[in-house]
Amino acid sequence: MESVWTQTACLPRFEPLEGSRKTDVLVIGGGITGILCAWMLRQAGADCLLIEANRLCLGATGGTTGKITSQHGLIYHRLVRTFGPERAALYRRTQEEALARYRSMCREIDCDFQEKDSFVYSLDDPAGLEREMEALEKTGADARFVRDLPLPFPTLGGVCFPRQGQFHPLKFLAALARELPVCEQTRALAWKPGQVLTDRGTITAEITIAATHFPFLTNHGGYFLKLFQHRSHVAALENGPDLGGMYVDAAQGGLSFRNWGSLLLLGGGGRRTGKGCGREEPEQAARRYYPQAGIAARWSAQDCMSLDGAAYVGPYGRHTPGLFTASGFSKWGMTGAMAAAQLLADLALGRENPCRQLFTPRRTILRPQLAVNAAEAAAALLTPTAPRCPHMGCALKYNRQEHSWDCPCHGSRFGEDGGVLDGPANGPLPRPPA
Repeated sequence: MESVWTQTACLPRFEPLEGSRKTDVLVIGGGITGILCAWMLRQAGADCLLIEANRLCLGATGGTTGKITSQHGLIYHRLVRTFGPERAALYRRTQEEALARYRSMCREIDCDFQEKDSFVYSLDDPAGLEREMEALEKTGADARFVRDLPLPFPTLGGVCFPRQGQFHPLKFLAALARELPVCEQTRALAWKPGQVLTDRGTITAEITIAATHFPFLTNHGGYFLKLFQHRSHVAALENGPDLGGMYVDAAQGGLSFRNWGSLLLLGGGGRRTGKGCGREEPEQAARRYYPQAGIAARWSAQDCMSLDGAAYVGPYGRHTPGLFTASGFSKWGMTGAMAAAQLLADLALGRENPCRQLFTPRRTILRPQLAVNAAEAAAALLTPTAPRCPHMGCALKYNRQEHSWDCPCHGSRFGEDGGVLDGPANGPLPRPPA
């Protein structure tokens, strides 16, 4: 279940925290957002420290498909409808600036960066493609509709963003992490203004940035209502074709395609964590469409989904002075992380950023997805079964394909021994499930 990234990258190792420590800015979380943010702070001359509960990049970052694109599904129609054309255009510009920064940084880092066109295709929703093209025109995007795609099944065409990017995310992050002060195997347990308690000691910091995928504090910010987690799976195929671009289905549970070296990365099987498992779906698709291909690697990823498709980046809550967060990248964490890291660094350093209000976690939660999240939580809380998630007490469901206990409320996952596989739960089950 290791991704091709973790198999082929040499990440530096760091010692755990020893005793108490003081710093100006503490970054919690050693994925792409945390590493980029710490790196930007160091570039600005700030005194900062990054802590990671396990090892760097073994969470959501290690399970990505490594696409760097301002095309985030058919999101721009939704953004225009939700925020208006001006803010939708601002969102697009932030993602394009993130892509440009990757392009510049990757000239100095050997991380397999390539420019590729990006496509969102549809099998059954021509109106959705049409609405997206209309929204993109309103935002001034460089996009076009393409009817014929080199996919192994017929489509209705796709929306194309030219000259996007793909890379080896862990080679890229390994180069940045070597320049940073990091403590691995150091888990943040609690926060109060100016201080974070870890399982290794106490860290005093004027500013704390929680880049922990799912925010780790339950009593601030309402993230238990704003976020849910979505699980998907990837098969790396040998002897698959070179498709020449990056492709993703507009539908939530569809297939994605992109090449890396001699491998074709085929993703799919997506669904809400705790609502079944689609791990076999990419492999079934491979056998159907590419019978000559062999499977060189397989892995899974877990993504935090926001209520409106845009990430939550900014002050953690109304009563958390000096505490900031970034979460809810909704499957588009590569460009999202770069934009979030810049915003977080600016907030920590007291600098202005035009995206502050666009991504604020304080924006309205009155979105249709809120009702779905509330219903899932209510059902899981009222289910009279054990074991239960220590995060907020929801009933866990056994995932037979991945041999794990999964929480349908907020996406925590536990091994058969009760150990934490994915947060936001901050510790194991009180006792292993029977």
